[in-house]
Amino acid sequence: MSDTFNALVLEQEDGKVKGALERLAESALPAGDVTVRVAYSSLNYKDGLILAGQGRLVRDYPHVPGIDLAGAVERSDSPDYKPGDQVLLTGWFVGERRWGGYAQLARVSSEWLVPLPAGLSPVRAMALGTPGLTVMLALAALEQHGLAPDGHEVLVTGAAGGVGSIAVALLASLGYRVAASTGRPETHDYLRSLGAGAVIDRAEIAAPSKRPLESERWAGAIDTVGSHTLAAILRALRYGGCVAACGLAGGADLPATVIPFILRGVSLLGIDSVRCPAQRRREAWARLAREAPMDKLDALTRVAPLGEVLALGPEILEGRVRGRVVVDVNA
Repeated sequence: MSDTFNALVLEQEDGKVKGALERLAESALPAGDVTVRVAYSSLNYKDGLILAGQGRLVRDYPHVPGIDLAGAVERSDSPDYKPGDQVLLTGWFVGERRWGGYAQLARVSSEWLVPLPAGLSPVRAMALGTPGLTVMLALAALEQHGLAPDGHEVLVTGAAGGVGSIAVALLASLGYRVAASTGRPETHDYLRSLGAGAVIDRAEIAAPSKRPLESERWAGAIDTVGSHTLAAILRALRYGGCVAACGLAGGADLPATVIPFILRGVSLLGIDSVRCPAQRRREAWARLAREAPMDKLDALTRVAPLGEVLALGPEILEGRVRGRVVVDVNA
């Protein structure tokens, strides 16, 4: 194999971050006990922030971004993996504090890897990526708190994005009655095609309110927005309902009261996919391979070459990317 590889490299100059495709020597890779020949990565909101130099997610440059990757083990000093093993990686600050998947080679810790589940291709693994793992962790947490497909609505906010699209499709395929919230009217038909029974304008649930409670509506929710939207969900949860919070696209604040918690017994569940323990992570991926509606996943996914990532970064930050973008690092 060649000892050089293509990578998208970010540099910081005069406080501004710029990126370019470069040819790197394998010796430039960081330390790690497994080298992966990357086949695919994906584009996530966090990747958009990193490409734009926002959020102080990257502290050291030059940097190779890409928070997800899937490929085959090329070299391994770990007894857990051998050359040729198909693997995927999400989280563990890869693509942020550590070089990531927007490259043909990645050197990582074996502890961060997940064997590619049987029946799941690398392309579909990256179509799921961090959003898919996040959704499955959220669903498992909601189920542990009693959520079941009993006919009551489950709300998904930011529904046209990566997490939202996968959440709508997965919940609907499992028999849940899904309401999808979005601020993009052009995506209504798309969301219904994924299985949403109702599509709600985000303005209906994003407006600030001084009311501590609203009429009971949602049995549960997966929220990617935070701020006033999350507060509104809490006010409108049914008795004993729960919401899994996994994003802050609308803000990091939570202008809420304790009234829903003490009068309706609702629960707010925090979902983290970055440092999720290995066993729970593997269980979530195995369940995704079994239960994710692959036909809908394919329909909401497009594949882009590595060279398009820099142009796509601003689009995902501006909410102009629908569904999922898989990045072919070899195209």
